[in-house]
Amino acid sequence: MTNGNPSRGDIDPYARMRRVPSFSLRSTDIQDGEPLPAEQFAAAAGGSNRSPQLSWEGFPDGTRSFAVTCFDPDAPTGSGFWHWAVANLPLSTRELAAGAGEAGASGGELLPAGALTLPNERRQRAYAGAAPPRGTGVHHYWFVVHALDVDHVDVDPDATPAVLGFTMRDAVLARAIIVATGEFGQVN
Repeated sequence: MTNGNPSRGDIDPYARMRRVPSFSLRSTDIQDGEPLPAEQFAAAAGGSNRSPQLSWEGFPDGTRSFAVTCFDPDAPTGSGFWHWAVANLPLSTRELAAGAGEAGASGGELLPAGALTLPNERRQRAYAGAAPPRGTGVHHYWFVVHALDVDHVDVDPDATPAVLGFTMRDAVLARAIIVATGEFGQVN
């Protein structure tokens, strides 16, 4: 489970999963290996609790849908912390606008029809901004777009993001990843 890329931290949450190719993921808000901007931190940590803009391309033929997740393996929980999970993004989706993870965005114009936002660790159907506790060092936030070979992931709308990961594991054709960092007191 260790990671060979120091900018991505010590823990690679995908190390024990089936290896799949990567594709291109970009953002106007976050950069791989760089600190998260204030907007992506939780309001309680001095941020805006806004999910970043994400855009992707170069996914493999056979892709039929996407899922987007954000996970912090460095959270002092023994099991990490899921900040965001959206499933059933149609193949026509190539971008999520900044703020697409806001509560209630599932029915609005920020996410496409049929997209499913699962409850995060706070049990909110939304993006939960970074809020690393004091004394826990640098955290690594894995923003991942999963290219899937199914049109729809059959997952209970109240399931956890971990259950989504288990349910879609055999459907993943490729992953696009940006890992940004954050630590206590970074915003304020």
